Amino acid sequence: MRVIRGKQRTPLRVVIYGLEGIGKTTLAAQFPDAVILDTEDGSAHLDCARVVCQDWTSLEGAIMELGRDGQGFRTVVIDSADWAERLAVHALVSKASKRSIEDFGFGKGYVMLAEQFAKLLTAADHLISRGMHVVWVAHSKVQRTSPPDETDGYDRYELKLTKHCAPLLREWADALLFANYKTTLIEGSDGRMKARGGQQRVLHTERCAAFDAKNRFGLPAELPLSIESLRHLWSSTEPAAPAAPAPASKRWQDRVDEAQTVEQLGQIADESDAALSDGKLTASQHERLRALIATRHDQIDPQEA
Repeated sequence: MRVIRGKQRTPLRVVIYGLEGIGKTTLAAQFPDAVILDTEDGSAHLDCARVVCQDWTSLEGAIMELGRDGQGFRTVVIDSADWAERLAVHALVSKASKRSIEDFGFGKGYVMLAEQFAKLLTAADHLISRGMHVVWVAHSKVQRTSPPDETDGYDRYELKLTKHCAPLLREWADALLFANYKTTLIEGSDGRMKARGGQQRVLHTERCAAFDAKNRFGLPAELPLSIESLRHLWSSTEPAAPAAPAPASKRWQDRVDEAQTVEQLGQIADESDAALSDGKLTASQHERLRALIATRHDQIDPQEA
């Protein structure tokens, strides 16, 4: 058993959701070296790299292709989660020759939908293991909720997803950021409360009664909606300096990519363990290398995996 202590550098898992037109896609596009997987033509106004994904197959295929070859991108933005869910619904319904997801009966269609969405999150995790940040953009909806410890219900902002998929995305994210306009209430001359402001755009990072939010980075509860508010997150997760050259004068990753047999991968794994013990690899470098080896192993011998 190998115990690892201290904070671990990992790429970011971020969800940005909020009102229409507030600038969610624009913000996500400013993550480092981003490519947008556009399911709703929401990036057409931006000068950015994009892949238009008009169906579920093309969305899955784009993520899998980036997992094999990142093509120099460091961030994958999926815009948007709710439209991706629609594509999944359409794929399920079409494949089963149904008219609606309700036609599966007894909630079975929604269970199948959640399974499809979970597969997409697993594919996103593969991008993470390859050292890429993953950012989901999503719309919000106002949902009535009635907590069991309250006598009455109230409205709150939530992800615009089905109740089967929303929890999966919330749990997957390291940061669930709610984008909204900041308003204040003042008492008017007639004694009635009136809203003031509504122009300043902010990101909420902590959950409250009015909306879902969370973060694992110790962010303030409220931030300006700008990339400068978040830039320090990936600067602290940049990969460490490359590992020392392997005995064959090749970088570790090159050796893994060029390996043709499971035995060759085993030898690389043994050498990486020795390099870790000798201090030639850091713990985070070693972890990333083992993830690359596991991925290459699945490609070489999927039956054994």
